[in-house]
Amino acid sequence: MLQPNDLPLLCLPIDLSDEAAAKFVEFLQELTDAMERHYCAQLHRYYHPNDDLSPRDLGPPPTATDTPF
Repeated sequence: MLQPNDLPLLCLPIDLSDEAAAKFVEFLQELTDAMERHYCAQLHRYYHPNDDLSPRDLGPPPTATDTPF
């Protein structure tokens, strides 16, 4: 007999076309990006608890073309 922990926490569609699967993954990536932007300060505090930066100090991440000087 199945126990409650034997059931999956998330039921994903099984029979998606290639296009639908790609669009579904794109949606999940965009959702994750939006959540990371929304919770940026909280995530930073969680992953870097010893930093004394305020959310205003975080600014945009550096790019490959940025120089340190």
